[in-house]
Amino acid sequence: MHPNNIHNSTYDFDVLITSHQDLSSYLSVNSYGNKSIDFSNNQAVLELNKAILKHYYRLNDWNIPKGYLCPPIPGRADYIHHIADLLTKDGSNDQVKGLDIGVGANCIYPILGSQIYNWKMIGVDINMTAVSAAQANVDLTPNLKKNIELRHQENNANIFEGIIKPNEYYHFSICNPPFHSSEDEATKGTLRKLKNLSTSNEKTTSLVLNFGGQANELWCNGGEALFIKRMIKQSKNYKTQVGWFTSLVSKKDNLPKIYKQLNKLKAIHKTVQMSQGNKQSRFIAWKFQKE
Repeated sequence: MHPNNIHNSTYDFDVLITSHQDLSSYLSVNSYGNKSIDFSNNQAVLELNKAILKHYYRLNDWNIPKGYLCPPIPGRADYIHHIADLLTKDGSNDQVKGLDIGVGANCIYPILGSQIYNWKMIGVDINMTAVSAAQANVDLTPNLKKNIELRHQENNANIFEGIIKPNEYYHFSICNPPFHSSEDEATKGTLRKLKNLSTSNEKTTSLVLNFGGQANELWCNGGEALFIKRMIKQSKNYKTQVGWFTSLVSKKDNLPKIYKQLNKLKAIHKTVQMSQGNKQSRFIAWKFQKE
């Protein structure tokens, strides 16, 4: 993980339950003799996230509607820290303002950007239920209200149009795009993930329907690669209003297609590698030459 990530060590459950007592109901001792939770249990993961956000990020409370994505906070924080590195290299001393494309009900990137770096954040989503839930999370902690604004993207064909207003400038955009190309592919992916977390196949099958993720969070036509290529194409119209455009890329096999689109539009780009334990991830960052 990034050296500035507070989650570089294992979870201290004894400390976490001092901030969120409800987590204690889901603790057990694993085969190594350590306290842990069942990570295939969506309610346990939700309570863990609440504890993390209360203890480390000074939230009063946090919640998501049933069936929406419950994000792994250490990995999300890593992305935020690497964005900070990009901005540091640019040498700007301005108040940082970021744009989260697909903020989701969890509102996790704006929350982390606000609480770690005091960034101003705009969160955008095409799903009005997600926007309302994100706003409810912001409203729970008064300090977030001065840094976070939520906007609804009414046209799902657009990514930036209708969101970025004239004369607005963002130091970066951030995005966790839909991974899959269909509901069937998304369901199979979730099932694989849960089988890795659970020793009970029966339990895993019953959890797959509610572990997390709405259609717009998990899949879109053409999957991740086409979504990012579309984002790149549309981003050129806002090249003077965004410093760095960025997006997670979950499947490294998609990188050649993404690079081809970036090179076609003559964008400057870099790929930033990240790791959380055995999991390898990455994001692509691009910008355009000033004319």
